[in-house]
Amino acid sequence: MESCGDKRKNQPKEPSPNKSKCSKTENAAASESTEGPYPTYPRPTPEECGAVRDDLLALHGFPQEFTKFRTARYSPGPGVASSSPLPLVKSEPIHGEGDEFLSCPETTPLESRNESVLDGLVSTLLSQNTTEANSARAFASLKSAFPTWEDVHAAEPKCIENAIKCGGLSVTKTSCIKQLLKGLLEKRGKLCMEYLRDMSVEEIKAELCSFKGIGPKTVACVLMFHLQQDDFPVDTHVFRISKAMGWVPTSADREKAYLHLNKRIPNELKFDLNCLLVTHGKLCVKCAKKGVHRKKVTSDQPCPLSKYCCITEFKRIKE
Repeated sequence: MESCGDKRKNQPKEPSPNKSKCSKTENAAASESTEGPYPTYPRPTPEECGAVRDDLLALHGFPQEFTKFRTARYSPGPGVASSSPLPLVKSEPIHGEGDEFLSCPETTPLESRNESVLDGLVSTLLSQNTTEANSARAFASLKSAFPTWEDVHAAEPKCIENAIKCGGLSVTKTSCIKQLLKGLLEKRGKLCMEYLRDMSVEEIKAELCSFKGIGPKTVACVLMFHLQQDDFPVDTHVFRISKAMGWVPTSADREKAYLHLNKRIPNELKFDLNCLLVTHGKLCVKCAKKGVHRKKVTSDQPCPLSKYCCITEFKRIKE
């Protein structure tokens, strides 16, 4: 078995940093969008992605909290065989299950309907800088206080803040939600975002980013979880583990890691691999962020990622 030092030596060298000034030209930005920020960086390979996916699936099973999104992604239409590439092996949930995912009209009362694109976007906004449990409680409280998005739009900001305060940053999140609904009503004439389902990925990104307060990570989560697109969000767990495995250069920030990983990871692996990396980052003691106490993996097996990286590198990675 290779030593830690050997693995560091064998990692591909990261590209030389760009010596140009901080402002990018439009041509440079376009090139990065099409080729990725590290076009000569060879990892991860498709084989590595598949192997890590399989190893984490064997350890955890497929995470139960993501099964509703996986069902929406792979559920066949009437008379069509399922296209699911993996069995739905369920692991113990990290938090309580939410509503089942099914598209439905935006004007249905929030507390009694299934999740729509606008529901997904707002729930993603509420998940920022808090735990899954707290964000789920905040969204449930919002649904209970305001039956429809029209009610949310008409409500006083303070009332919304009170409804979502359990999720933290209620003033900032309320402002973002109010601006989103106001802008959506002005642009589309109704509080509905199902039109995004008919757009390309690039069109969806441009549309969502046109709303103030909607950033790249939120867009990526909406694309993958709520629009069933092949995208690979990079949260703190994915970012930390990807760096430790040498899948991105050590100097990469989260935005460049997102662009690079989306270029390198095969589309058919993105959803399952992302969900499993997030789950592993939360449950594995060795891979968890230093100082953060998480629920331990209920298995005597060693961390399967030790085959791909020096786990002690997790302690030195800057997020």
